[in-house]
Parts: sequence; structure tokens; C-alpha cells
Amino acid sequence: MTGSQLLIGGAGLAAIACLAVLPSLVDAYHLALGITLLQFTILATAWGMFSGPTRYVSLATTAFFGVGAYTVAVLGEQLAWPLVLLVAALIGAVTSAIVGLSTLRLSGVHFVIFTFGLAELVKQLVVWFEVNKSRVLGRYIFLDISQQDIYWQLLALAVIVFATGWLIACSRLGFALRIIGEDETVARHCGINVTFAKVALFVISAVFMTLVGAIMAPRWTYIEPSIAFNATISFEVVIMALLGGAHRFWGPALGAIPLTLLFEFLSARFPSTSTLIMGVVFLLIVYALPSGVVGLVDRFKGMRSGSEKKRSGA
Repeated sequence: MTGSQLLIGGAGLAAIACLAVLPSLVDAYHLALGITLLQFTILATAWGMFSGPTRYVSLATTAFFGVGAYTVAVLGEQLAWPLVLLVAALIGAVTSAIVGLSTLRLSGVHFVIFTFGLAELVKQLVVWFEVNKSRVLGRYIFLDISQQDIYWQLLALAVIVFATGWLIACSRLGFALRIIGEDETVARHCGINVTFAKVALFVISAVFMTLVGAIMAPRWTYIEPSIAFNATISFEVVIMALLGGAHRFWGPALGAIPLTLLFEFLSARFPSTSTLIMGVVFLLIVYALPSGVVGLVDRFKGMRSGSEKKRSGA
């Protein structure tokens, strides 16, 4: 391990330690803000884990998020908390595997439309089941889980997400996915099992999204389909990942943090027009930063190294 890697690792451990003690140093509002920041950092990173290398734009985030939340609503008082999270992860994995095997042959705008429709389909299925079978549309969640517990669980999950993303990026699976993102036909000719690679990463990404929904569920106390399957979450996650740069596994976090703060400000100051402003922000990001902040930094480094070569050549 090189000195720079040790330095980065030490800085990361120090940052985790500082974040871990944060709940004991801040008030309730800033703790809630920290929970929201961790929530969207994990969701955006998990989204970029799949969509970054494959270049598949998924709007199914809220589907898996809602599945995790409703798993807690149904089983939260029946099982121990670790088992509830395990069941939520398994349900998310099975659901995403079925969806991936049946839909990842699509690409481009067809995949985008399908994933958006998937989220709405899951929401309507839950509504139908609640109205016709359980006879209740909303559920109360009474669990002895504090806001600090939610924060620490999300922080632990964030560490796991970044570690998983780093391992995948350095693995053969990550290399295969980058080739798939460039050209699936070339990937097949290289002997890559394209279907397995895409489905495997789609499942990993979806499991993290499901766990975020499960961990966040006790925060609401009362949950219904419009809360758990809020389509706005999917669009916000895409905006955040694109702003930071989805082609690097740590890029989405660069977009999640500032945009979470911006959306928090807009929803508090301009509640009636925050969605409109969000749409304008999305258009500006796509137009001005098509490769995100990471792409802008890479371009600047390329220009700088090119100018240095010219000076050295002269």
C-alpha cells in the first residue's frame, strides 16, 4: 500500500469517526439534516454504482426504497430489527433480479420509461393490496429506534456502499461493466456474460436502495404508498448523481451533498415552487455539466497537462 493510499485511508477513518460523534454535538434539526444527507448520499451512490458504468438511466429508485419501507411497516413489530433488515434486503434482491432479467435487454429511453413505470406499478400494487386485503391504506410504525440510531445505521450503510463500490471498480466485474457501457456488442465478442454482469450490479444497487428505505421507515411513524413511493426521490437521485459525475463511484456523493442542502432550502423557503425550481436545476446540470463535476475536473486536468507538455516541448 502506497503512502498516498495510507493517507486517504487515514483521512477516511478520521471523517467516519467525526461523523459518528456528530449526533451528540448537534441539535434535532441538524441531526435530521444529517440523516437526509446520508440518505441521498447512499441512494445516489447506489444509483451511480449501476448506471455509471452501464449508462442505463434508471428511475426505479423509489420502487426499491418503498419496498424496504413497507417491509418494515409490515414486519417491524413481528421480527427483531436485524431480521427485518435482512428480509427487506432479500425482497429487494429477488425483486430486482426478476426486473433485471426481464428488462435489462432494453436500453436508452425504453429502459428509462420502463423503470419509471415499474415504480408506479409497484405503488399501485401496494395500494390495491392494502385496500382490498388488509383494508387499511396506511400503517403506523411503532419501533424503539431513535433518530440517532437511524443516523448511525445510515452512516454504517454509507461506509459499506463506498467500500462495495471501490471493490467493484477494482474487480473484473467493474472492468466488464465499463466495456458494456462503451459497447455491448464488443463486450459480448470479448466473452463477457453481459446479462449476468448487468443483473448482478442492478441487484447490488437495488439492495442498498431497499435498505435505505427500511432504515428510514421508523423516522416517519406513519407510512402510506404516497410517502414510501414518492417519485420525486427517483428524480432527485438522478440529478444528484449527474451533478457529481456518475462515471466515478464517489462522484454521486459530490452532487448529493450540495443538492440536498439546496432542496432543503427551497422546500423551506419556496414550498409551492420548489418542484419547478428543481426542474430548472436539472436542465442546467444536463446542459452545463453533462459529465458532472468530476468530468469538469478531469477536463481541467487534461487541459493543464496538455499546456505543460507544450511548454516543455517548447
